[in-house]
Amino acid sequence: MKKLALLATALAMVSGSALAADLRVKAVKAPPPPAFDPWDIAFGAGITNDYIFRGITQSNHKPSVNAYFEPRFNVTKDFQLYVGLGAASISFPNRAAAEVDAYGGARYTLGSWAFDIGAWGYLYPGGTCHYGAATDTAGVPLSNECQINALLNGNVIKKDLSFFEVYGKVNYTFNDNFSLGGNVYYTPSFLNSGAEGTYASIVGKAIAPSAWFGATGIGMYVSGEFGRQWLGTSSSFYGVPAFPNGINYADYNTWNIGIGFTYKVFTLDFRYSDTNLSKGDCNAFTSDFAARGNINGTNLGSFVTPINPSGVGSNWCGAAGIVKLSADLTAMTNLK
Repeated sequence: MKKLALLATALAMVSGSALAADLRVKAVKAPPPPAFDPWDIAFGAGITNDYIFRGITQSNHKPSVNAYFEPRFNVTKDFQLYVGLGAASISFPNRAAAEVDAYGGARYTLGSWAFDIGAWGYLYPGGTCHYGAATDTAGVPLSNECQINALLNGNVIKKDLSFFEVYGKVNYTFNDNFSLGGNVYYTPSFLNSGAEGTYASIVGKAIAPSAWFGATGIGMYVSGEFGRQWLGTSSSFYGVPAFPNGINYADYNTWNIGIGFTYKVFTLDFRYSDTNLSKGDCNAFTSDFAARGNINGTNLGSFVTPINPSGVGSNWCGAAGIVKLSADLTAMTNLK
């Protein structure tokens, strides 16, 4: 009887296993992949003690604020189209109300390479012409506004300095901590002066390992740029007696190096900037309303150059220390 009971139990176990093997297991449906949302928006704002652009102050070495708004469309994960609108406070010789930037372009990444091409418009509304004569040095008649307004130091400036550039950028990321890149910009009339302008630079950035600051969320980087600005010949508006049809602006080198700290969306950047422009050639290029040299006969002729016969000298192109606090966000990353 015991043998029969054991045999019956064994048969029952085998039969149960076979039935279980025959049962169809219902497959668990995999969740659908997240929908690809191609749209994103970047925006941000900043404040700095000095707005420096290619080594030259745009704010008379005074504080400046800026903001921008940049819608983006990701055609694929590697190809992005973008447009943007920005503004910054400035202090120009024509007393323009602000700098307004309108730009657009395309970005493409290929492995460690990143490319960016586009166009950038710099708009300076609200300016006033300053000249103080009926005609320029080539005899071209000037508007009534130009005739009745004059800067104390004898510099001249157009009412509208707006211009545009086309650009191309490339950047190579070696690893999580280091990248190197190059930029080229071109305009047929820099600051609406009539002079062609080409700017090229190399940029580098080293990011500190995240372990340096532990779990604080703080990041650090060191970055720098070396660039050269090539400039052509201005219109006769900026001519001088020796060059009545326009002056050939001096080409110059510019460089900057700095250290920055990041925390969440905030960046605090400390930077040194300089150029090799002389004070005289700087004055000829910028028409600096604060330039000094021959006012009231003081230091007469101290900054004379072929394109700056007045001897007025500008500090707008010299060494400067820059501190900037900024916040940069994207809708997809920061506003979810």
